[in-house]
Amino acid sequence: MSTVLDSFSLKGRVALVTGANRGIGFALAQALGEAGATVAVCARRLSDADAAAEQLEQRGIRALGVVLDVTDVASIDAAVTRVTAELGGLDILVNNAGISIGGSAFDTPDTVWRDVMATNLDGVWNCSRSVGRYMAAHGGGTIVNVGSMSAEIVNQPRWQASYLASKAGVHQLTKALAAEWAPHGIRVNAIAPGYILTEASPVDQPEYQASCVEPAALKRYGLPAELGPVTVLLASSASSFMTGSIVTVDGGYTLF
Repeated sequence: MSTVLDSFSLKGRVALVTGANRGIGFALAQALGEAGATVAVCARRLSDADAAAEQLEQRGIRALGVVLDVTDVASIDAAVTRVTAELGGLDILVNNAGISIGGSAFDTPDTVWRDVMATNLDGVWNCSRSVGRYMAAHGGGTIVNVGSMSAEIVNQPRWQASYLASKAGVHQLTKALAAEWAPHGIRVNAIAPGYILTEASPVDQPEYQASCVEPAALKRYGLPAELGPVTVLLASSASSFMTGSIVTVDGGYTLF
């Protein structure tokens, strides 16, 4: 007889995680692997993807390093073809790849706006469509997008209009695809992290204490590993009646 904990198991499933060679992406890939999934670890450079996959293998997780550029549809299609051929299918997509480039709106070059949108929003669109087509033809699947609490607030003290707009787009795209693809057996949800300590987000530094830590109800920043269990929830049958949901994981930052 199955138990509640059994519904969280990803045993026998294949997951693809974009931007998975470090930071949040690597933590999510590890969490999915620990829940039983075989994980395709994707990065723009094969050396980075292979190194991350090797780290997961050392932890007892079956992993495959895959080259994938979320701004290049041909690259995505090639990655999906490789993953499905070598790993035997594709059940879970985690759209994690993203960039943030600060700067005031007046001083932001058009190229920066386009680069942020191309990665953060177009990348989710590109990957979701490529993987979604496969899922629709093979009985469905689950997609987990990494949005941000920044879709709902304006962060201080760093201005980053392009990032805010891109993540708001991710949240609405999550809902749009969830509604459209439900008949195909594809569930689409998102997590909205708050301030998370990573190589690219050094929120443990004193200059960020007043704006990034103190306003949160829990009075601290988060760690990448704390996003893993929520991602497993959304990727697994434990969330079988959830689609189009945005799950905020921000230590209570947006409560006030």
